[in-house]
Amino acid sequence: MATATQNFSLARAVVEHLLIDHVGHLGDGVAVVGGQAIYVPYALGGESVEVAELQGHPDRRRLLAVEVASFERIAPFCPHFGVCGGCAIQHWRQAPYRAWKREIVVETLTRAKLDCEVTELIDAHGTGRRRVTLHARLGTHNVLKVGFAAANSHDIVPVDRCPILDPALAGALDAAWAFAELILKSGKPLDIQITATRGGLDVDVRGSGPLPPPMIAAVSIIAEKHRLARLTRHGELIVMRNAPIIAMGPAQVTLPPGCFLQATTAGEETLAALVGERCANAKHVADLFCGVGPFALRLAMKQRVSAFDSDSGAVIALQKAAMATPGLKPVKAGARDLFRRPLMPQELRDFDAVIFDPSRQGAQAQALQLAASKVPAVIAVSCNVATFARDARILVDGGYRLEAVTPVDQFRHTRHVELVARFSR
Repeated sequence: MATATQNFSLARAVVEHLLIDHVGHLGDGVAVVGGQAIYVPYALGGESVEVAELQGHPDRRRLLAVEVASFERIAPFCPHFGVCGGCAIQHWRQAPYRAWKREIVVETLTRAKLDCEVTELIDAHGTGRRRVTLHARLGTHNVLKVGFAAANSHDIVPVDRCPILDPALAGALDAAWAFAELILKSGKPLDIQITATRGGLDVDVRGSGPLPPPMIAAVSIIAEKHRLARLTRHGELIVMRNAPIIAMGPAQVTLPPGCFLQATTAGEETLAALVGERCANAKHVADLFCGVGPFALRLAMKQRVSAFDSDSGAVIALQKAAMATPGLKPVKAGARDLFRRPLMPQELRDFDAVIFDPSRQGAQAQALQLAASKVPAVIAVSCNVATFARDARILVDGGYRLEAVTPVDQFRHTRHVELVARFSR
């Protein structure tokens, strides 16, 4: 257990000296003082650190100095690290970082009393993030800021480069600054989502409100100058030079504006490969929360697929891509809110395997119906270990056996970890 000594000024603690015990699940260093956990961002286990209070957060501290550094500490590669809130960990050697991420999965499953093998972490960062959301705000004295949210703050850290982005996003930051300089004169905050596609950068601007015709003409000129594939405002088309296409297995998918997409190409390919291996013997597969089809379009090379998602635009894009791709097995795609209307056991009886890949909230309603079904195999993909553990508990209590879980690190340098698991009965 860590100890703490304190310096007092006017009977108020100003500075503390803490010994960090370990790195917690959120990526913060954790010291234990008087039986209470104290969280210190950017600190590592075994380090002696000098910290200050963080107003409004009695269990958190601000790191002032590392007095005795861990031998596992390395220099971060980004000059914005520690100010920008995008990355939590760039200061840790690869081996302990990878072990920590795997241990997040192990500990969460253990707390849920789920006993299974957790394989080694697979790195799926690849060439970096292919999608980025930049925030544009007018700060003090109307100074424009375009960048990312600061750590533990609503302030914006201006950036002109980000080293974790895919090279295909080259020019994204310049384009975002150009749009912000033009549109933000109204003072309204903007969120600018930019995706790298085969046709070029796909940009969706949100927060501007309706644009008058002269403004539409002006932003169209910027889109042309930066050779964007498409520019939309809240999903409404302003200009399109090229179709924003993403390759998914043998298919070419035209992305609906703002639709969900795995953060990295390597992440999508890794998750799809793991899913394919775990339902390789199935003849008819249900792909639930299918999105634009990263699993369905690959599985359809060998298997019949029925795909469902609440996003009708994504479902239409999936169906069009399937119809345009020769050699695929039948793909049936339908719009359905699986949170409110999960597939029922009688609807699941014709499937040899079911895949579900929900958002971070998990798929509790669908898991309850799967637990009551007789589907031989269920493959779960999750970006939230806690909600996965909850849903897995439902399936196991319903008679399924949880086989090996594979953690995937698509969001390198963050606390987020994804996983793929197979259940069988």
